[in-house]
Amino acid sequence: MKFISKMLYISLIPVLKLNGITSNLTAKTRWISKHFYTKTMLISAVIAVLLMLSGCFTPSLNVRDITWKTYKNSRYSYEFPYPSNWNSSITPTNDDGIALVSPKNEAVEIRAWASNQLSESISPGSKNLNSQETNFQTIQGVKGQLVVGVGNAVSTMTLTLNQNQVRYNWQGKSPSQEFPNYYPLFYYIVQQYRIPQ
Repeated sequence: MKFISKMLYISLIPVLKLNGITSNLTAKTRWISKHFYTKTMLISAVIAVLLMLSGCFTPSLNVRDITWKTYKNSRYSYEFPYPSNWNSSITPTNDDGIALVSPKNEAVEIRAWASNQLSESISPGSKNLNSQETNFQTIQGVKGQLVVGVGNAVSTMTLTLNQNQVRYNWQGKSPSQEFPNYYPLFYYIVQQYRIPQ
């Protein structure tokens, strides 16, 4: 825009000088081009700021808008809610967990599994969650570790709880570019995760 207004002004100067009307008309032309340039720059800046701000906000999860089901594990007795339209993949034969896949994108999934842990005296080299620092607490009041891993292609949220020598694991996974959209869903589910006490 600035280039066009300057070119218009430059092309008018010789004509205006020939007719002796440069002083008054030149001032008006300068004012119009400056005013036009200032307005377009202001509008462009406002649009750029609005676009940047809209990218900062992700839609919040409204749990009332989702129809939920509850997965209950018969072997380890843990449970958690999940969206009712998500599809279950093949359940392991040992019944230690489940994998659920989003109907919108098969690359988005929820996995949960549990395993018995050997006592620390039998396996001194193993990592014990009780000795590690916990950073998360479920609504049930159980403390554990919540780790968010952001990668170039895939991002995850993983919850690990350890109780009565059983390790409980839950993981939400999605492509990294979609992870901000699924983060509120994953976080809500890990808050609701329940284990036997």
